[in-house]
Amino acid sequence: MISHIRGKLVHKSPTEIVIDVNGVGYQVNIPLSTFEKIDKLDGEVNILTYMHVREDAMILYGFATEAERDIFKMLISISGIGPKIAQGILSGINTNELREAVLMNNIEALTSISGVGRKTAERIILELKNKLGKVEITEPAITPTSIQLKARAEAVIALMSLGFNRTSAEQALRTVLSESSNKELSVEEMIKRALHHSSK
Repeated sequence: MISHIRGKLVHKSPTEIVIDVNGVGYQVNIPLSTFEKIDKLDGEVNILTYMHVREDAMILYGFATEAERDIFKMLISISGIGPKIAQGILSGINTNELREAVLMNNIEALTSISGVGRKTAERIILELKNKLGKVEITEPAITPTSIQLKARAEAVIALMSLGFNRTSAEQALRTVLSESSNKELSVEEMIKRALHHSSK
């Protein structure tokens, strides 16, 4: 198995990167949480990886931190959650937010993530509650409330109706929220600021 890749970052998008290692380009799928950490990086990078092997393909998933990779592995061990859904979960909520949601039995926070229904959210809480306490998290300790997560989800849907794809909509909103001193923005304000960023 490939544990990590170190090389030149030659392509990056919110869902995948390509790393050149001695002339060989490795395509690596990444969650938005990882993209945010490497967004401003160029040159050499070191990415932790997980290789998912199927009958018809071998797919690499990459992570900026050990916590992201550990939680990804925990998620795909749950029945009904494959690597793509796990990647989507880590794109919709950071590692600390996920742990808080699980420990507080916050089903609404989990179901606000695209692709996660109530039954899946309940399985995540049931199977990860004891495991997540052992994972060292380095994300900010402040986590959004279920109301804030619902507002963010509504803003994503609105931006998609305005021509954004889901990944770019989520990235725009994360940028808006990271730059705002007031994290409790209304849906309308989040959309306005996201549109303003996209026009720059």
